[in-house]
Amino acid sequence: MEPAFGPSKVSAAELTQLMTDFGPFVQAYGFTNDQVLAGRAVVRLPYAAHHLRPGGTIAGPAMMALADYSMYVALLGAIGMTPLAVTTSLNINFLQKPSDTDLICDARLIKLGRRLAVGDMAIRAEGDADLCAHATATYSIPPR
Repeated sequence: MEPAFGPSKVSAAELTQLMTDFGPFVQAYGFTNDQVLAGRAVVRLPYAAHHLRPGGTIAGPAMMALADYSMYVALLGAIGMTPLAVTTSLNINFLQKPSDTDLICDARLIKLGRRLAVGDMAIRAEGDADLCAHATATYSIPPR
């Protein structure tokens, strides 16, 4: 049974400010938050030549950054602005070459504890049904 994802505990304005505060990291990728709920985020990585590797496909590090950032946004949607929440583990499986279009990452928290959160990220090329990558991540949540 899929968990119910309620309203986000962070506003669109707070996320915009956070993306600005992160500076070059987020700005270089051009992520956009298509949907943010408590424990769920849908984030877009625009297709751009500077994300490509030899062979003309989106580079693995760009997909990893998309997965990591998406998990962070889903977590903040669940717990509110907690800038010092950090990745403790990230595992990604590259499943197939994505189409030459934007990538969409659907991140969902599957476990939220007091100190750790675990998430699942599905990455698809826009318009494709099949995954091009699948990731899991664990985040450490600082004491409040």
